[in-house]
Amino acid sequence: MKFKELTKKEEGKFITRYDITYETADNKEKVYEIISRQKDMNDFEALHGKKADSVVIIATDESGERILVCKEFRLAVGDWVYNFPAGLIDEGEEPIESAKRELREETGLELYEIDDFIGPSYSAVGFSNEINVCVVGKARGEFHESTSTVEEIEPHWYTKEQIRELLKTARFAARTQAYCYMWSKMKN
Repeated sequence: MKFKELTKKEEGKFITRYDITYETADNKEKVYEIISRQKDMNDFEALHGKKADSVVIIATDESGERILVCKEFRLAVGDWVYNFPAGLIDEGEEPIESAKRELREETGLELYEIDDFIGPSYSAVGFSNEINVCVVGKARGEFHESTSTVEEIEPHWYTKEQIRELLKTARFAARTQAYCYMWSKMKN
């Protein structure tokens, strides 16, 4: 493929839509539509992104026997989906700060121990260049309603057995489904 141009089409509050014009191996011109968290991209290099846009929190309870998964209503699919707590990284924030803030806002829990940090990955590589990172750790406290009135989130602790059953019938965000599947197969 040969990149030709990147054209901004529409800017929203949180995402911007672009058309990527490119030439295929058989010399045909094609247009690929994407969305981005970046507001002003204008060349091929801008597609790669320089820093994470969002953070995903993968947390177990203090014993490590239960994993935190939220059931949340997502307008894009018009349904309830199981997902890890996540959110945008605010300007000037480091990902771990964002993880602690987002977890507290969405669930009321405290992320008190960081066990690992999983580097950059793309949220939806088929149509977006949004980059996220994952913070893995332990959380504690009591569940509280989300501080956001625009999000419907129901946090819950799940054992490995409960996750295996949920995976058979429930709809998940892909990253959450994959991680939960592997976590539920791990030996204690």
